[in-house]
Amino acid sequence: MSVDMVHGAPSPLKGLQRIGIMGGTFDPIHYGHLLAAEEAFSSLGLDRVIFVPTGESPHKRHRQVSTAEDRYAMALLATLDNFHFSLSRVEIDRGGASHTVDTLREMRHWFSPSHAEFFFITGMDAVLQLDTWKNPELLPGLCHIVAVGRPGFDASDLLNLSSSLTKSIVFLEIPLLAISSTEIRSRIAAKKSIRYLVPSAVENYIIKKKLYGYAGA
Repeated sequence: MSVDMVHGAPSPLKGLQRIGIMGGTFDPIHYGHLLAAEEAFSSLGLDRVIFVPTGESPHKRHRQVSTAEDRYAMALLATLDNFHFSLSRVEIDRGGASHTVDTLREMRHWFSPSHAEFFFITGMDAVLQLDTWKNPELLPGLCHIVAVGRPGFDASDLLNLSSSLTKSIVFLEIPLLAISSTEIRSRIAAKKSIRYLVPSAVENYIIKKKLYGYAGA
């Protein structure tokens, strides 16, 4: 049983678009998310990356999450200047709890399997919880799973998952990816700077909307 590294990622199939789908709460979106998406785009030879902010995350009901519209707006501001990034409201507009398997099934109505293959991009910490997701056994038939490595994780951690899941996982290592949305929210609450952690347009939006307890410098 093994996990593909980037150099062992699936080779492009003639005539198929390679579409990255980056799901996340994005509360807020930050440079770590953007770096992961750009690295996946480059290393995996993707044609585009679609960011999909969650509507209602079933895994984050233990804390208050910013409104879907605020999170969508920040993601839009952060991705506007990259022509191969786009944004989808599929989970927000569907309503209810957001599950990756449902989103991928819905997106299959937009992109036929005969014309496109999906690469679902998410953090290693989320991938390690795949067994707790809705119908995880269906994911290998819908997409390649791109596990973005963060400090403290390595590819061998993925071998704790079932073999049916690990065969569909591509490990993408990004050594400098140490930013987290949790840290950014904590810094705002503590009145610390988040400059250079998020795009300036996102920082200005947070200030304007007074998100995460922002109370001014």
